[in-house]
Amino acid sequence: MNLNQVTLPVSNMNKAVSFYQILGFTLIVDTPHYARFECPMGESSFSLSLESEPMTHGAVIYFEHSKLDEWVNELLEKDIVFSQMPTDETYLWREAVLFDPSGNKLKLYWAGDNRLNPPWWVQTV
Repeated sequence: MNLNQVTLPVSNMNKAVSFYQILGFTLIVDTPHYARFECPMGESSFSLSLESEPMTHGAVIYFEHSKLDEWVNELLEKDIVFSQMPTDETYLWREAVLFDPSGNKLKLYWAGDNRLNPPWWVQTV
């Protein structure tokens, strides 16, 4: 099994599309009510869906980059605002936190080998 994509709700499609393009994602589907992006590395994608109803934001979306600090510095130069600068977390990931224009919480991170194999990894059969 493989994860195809995650769809985020947005309240303003134009602002959301611009925001994710600034982050470096490639727009591959563009309609007034739906947009889809390809990640710069790997085969992952994610999409945006225009919502007219009030949204609750329970999910956190993680985007991984091996040069996290450089990426964050580039985004700061493009006026992207972070609620947390890159921080070494107790669970061995380095994370920066920001919110998209619709309030979706994003974490930009680097975990290296700890992404799938932390010291507390559960061995599968």
